[in-house]
Amino acid sequence: MKPESRRYEVAIGSKPLVFETGRLAGQAGGAVTIGCGDALIMGVATMDSEPRESIDFMPLTVDYEERMYAGGTIPGSFFRREGRPSENAILISRLADRPLRPLFPKDFRNAVQVIMYSFSADDVTPLDILAINAASAAVAISDIPWEGPVGAVRIGMIDGEYVVNPTYAEMDVSDLDLRLAGTRDAVLMVECGANELSESQIIAAVEFGHRAMQPIIAALDKMAQEVGKPKQAYPSFVLDEQFKKDVYARVAAPLNDLLDQQLPKAEAKQAMLEFKAQVVAEFAGEDEALLSNAKEAFDAAHKTIVRSRILDKGIRPDGRDLTTVRPIWCDVGTSPRAHGAGLFTRGETQVMTLATLGTPRDAQTMDNLTPIETKRYIHHYNFPPFSTGEARMLRGASRREIGHGALAERALLPMIPDEKDFPYTLRLVSEVLSSNGSSSMASVCGSTLALMDTGVPIKAPVSGVAMGLIKEGDRCAILTDIQGLEDHLGDMDFKVAGTENGITALQMDIKIKGLTAEIMAEALAQAKTARAHILRQMLATIAAPRPELKPHVPRIITIQIPEDKIGAVIGPGGKIIRGIQEETGVQIDIEEDGRVFIASADGEGARLARQRIERLTETPEVGRIYTGKVTGIQEFGCFVEITPGTDGMVHISQLDTQRVQRVEDVVDKGNEITVMVTEIDPRSGKIRLSRRAVLEGWTVEEAIANDATGGGKRQSSPRHSSNRRDRGPRRN
Repeated sequence: MKPESRRYEVAIGSKPLVFETGRLAGQAGGAVTIGCGDALIMGVATMDSEPRESIDFMPLTVDYEERMYAGGTIPGSFFRREGRPSENAILISRLADRPLRPLFPKDFRNAVQVIMYSFSADDVTPLDILAINAASAAVAISDIPWEGPVGAVRIGMIDGEYVVNPTYAEMDVSDLDLRLAGTRDAVLMVECGANELSESQIIAAVEFGHRAMQPIIAALDKMAQEVGKPKQAYPSFVLDEQFKKDVYARVAAPLNDLLDQQLPKAEAKQAMLEFKAQVVAEFAGEDEALLSNAKEAFDAAHKTIVRSRILDKGIRPDGRDLTTVRPIWCDVGTSPRAHGAGLFTRGETQVMTLATLGTPRDAQTMDNLTPIETKRYIHHYNFPPFSTGEARMLRGASRREIGHGALAERALLPMIPDEKDFPYTLRLVSEVLSSNGSSSMASVCGSTLALMDTGVPIKAPVSGVAMGLIKEGDRCAILTDIQGLEDHLGDMDFKVAGTENGITALQMDIKIKGLTAEIMAEALAQAKTARAHILRQMLATIAAPRPELKPHVPRIITIQIPEDKIGAVIGPGGKIIRGIQEETGVQIDIEEDGRVFIASADGEGARLARQRIERLTETPEVGRIYTGKVTGIQEFGCFVEITPGTDGMVHISQLDTQRVQRVEDVVDKGNEITVMVTEIDPRSGKIRLSRRAVLEGWTVEEAIANDATGGGKRQSSPRHSSNRRDRGPRRN
């Protein structure tokens, strides 16, 4: 018998969100579909029945499965099957993970898996926000212990007005792409791209979004109460309080002494590991059962001491106050053959970004469920193990690397010149050479330096900084330019990038149960001061984009041809365009709208290619002089191909300065002659040519006046067609 389903509808944005549960995936802990228009996502959540006792964290995995059938397409891979997740799928997985994770109990050790499936995509509604809400709904109605639900919305800004859950078409004209998720009380996650918006505009958008998500949260609360399963009891992995106090008492003084030394990261890490091993041995002895407890108690004491030093004394692990940025130095041009290179170093974090410019055909083809077909600006981020002093196997790009690359890409995208003004594909690769916090923002800075070193006319330079938070009750401290330890032991990682004029990207992850607008506003204000300081350091190295592209960058010439002439340039089977490329050594790309891009490191080759293409596509004009080939001979004159596929007629009277008895006395078929266009019939398109006008050096007016066959009269008055036989040149 068909199971009964429950349906919950939320009026939000231009189209309602429809949650439905009860029909699908009955053996999952919780399963919900969410629809908006023709877009449909299913979220499922399941929990292991037994805890994992050998770990000290809550094991959560969140995956978004992008299925191409949702858009009615077959995957483009060789196997015609979805393989490894696309970058788009990985970014959506991260978006859903970040607001869910802080709301699971800290003493919970049962593995939880959340999976989201795309069932239908309509090229109108973005699927990422639906995926977050589907995941939240699935966990909310499941038997999994959780302190949700969360709601998620996207906020755009069109003509200065905030818009909830805009469509793809609306996003094309929006100055803001803000995705956020939160509970009824506070915001948990922010992911933002903006076109140089102010801090106050961003805060207002966040507050607007938090209000907008409340109906979603209310609907999920109602769903959980009416159809949700009872939350399961679970064994709590909590350390004995007395044991924690004993360990704290043992390590407090030595740890404070160690922190007072303000050692570099590697030395501090080694000293901490040695001290930790000593303490664990003292408390655990030979008892394997106490080993993990002793390690966890040491880590808890370390966290408490670092946080209290910051809150009580305003002293950070490296001795800085709350607002100081670590020392910065920069360089450019560090790679002789790369198109551009920027090296950015801040404290112990160092990133080198290298830029490569290609032609339009180098743009990345997108194979996912968005209407975006190609991408001409690409940013990749690599985080090798040596950057943190480790040795491990090199794998493919991790979720973290893809996320950091996307953030840096988003930060610089508004500053990339428009394709019509700068028709290049741009790829930036940020190599993290050393890391101690905020390498993603260092990659933003290194990328700006690389672009300016290349000579890319960016609209404005971009800098970025990562902010942190330590919060205990009502006390909080906002930290500028956090390092790795502060990120690990703190409550927030708040990355802000932008120009002198405003914010271009923002990302916030928190480990507590929410963040108020007041704290966010303070963090943004503090970040603005830091961004300005960092930008000054960058501009001291290179103040503006180089006036010319670097020598190894291909030069691209753009010309516009009529769309109906594209075939003339390509030729049968691509014969003509291949011939031009082989002859001149250039690369030619032609767009459907008639734009032609000629790329070459050789200026002369590009000039010749342009000349060939213009000749292939030009439209004859009265008064223009052409050199063409004689394609046919008649008693009354000859036909000359003046442009590819375009012939005109030279009357026998217009072949020479003297009277001509036979056409063959002057020209033969296959000869090249230079002629002037003296008339183009507006109705038939027939073209009249004169070789005599070229030989005499006449203007077009003189050529028409001396056309004894009456061509000039026909042009001025079509009714007076000439029946006059050639009697030689007419006298004035």
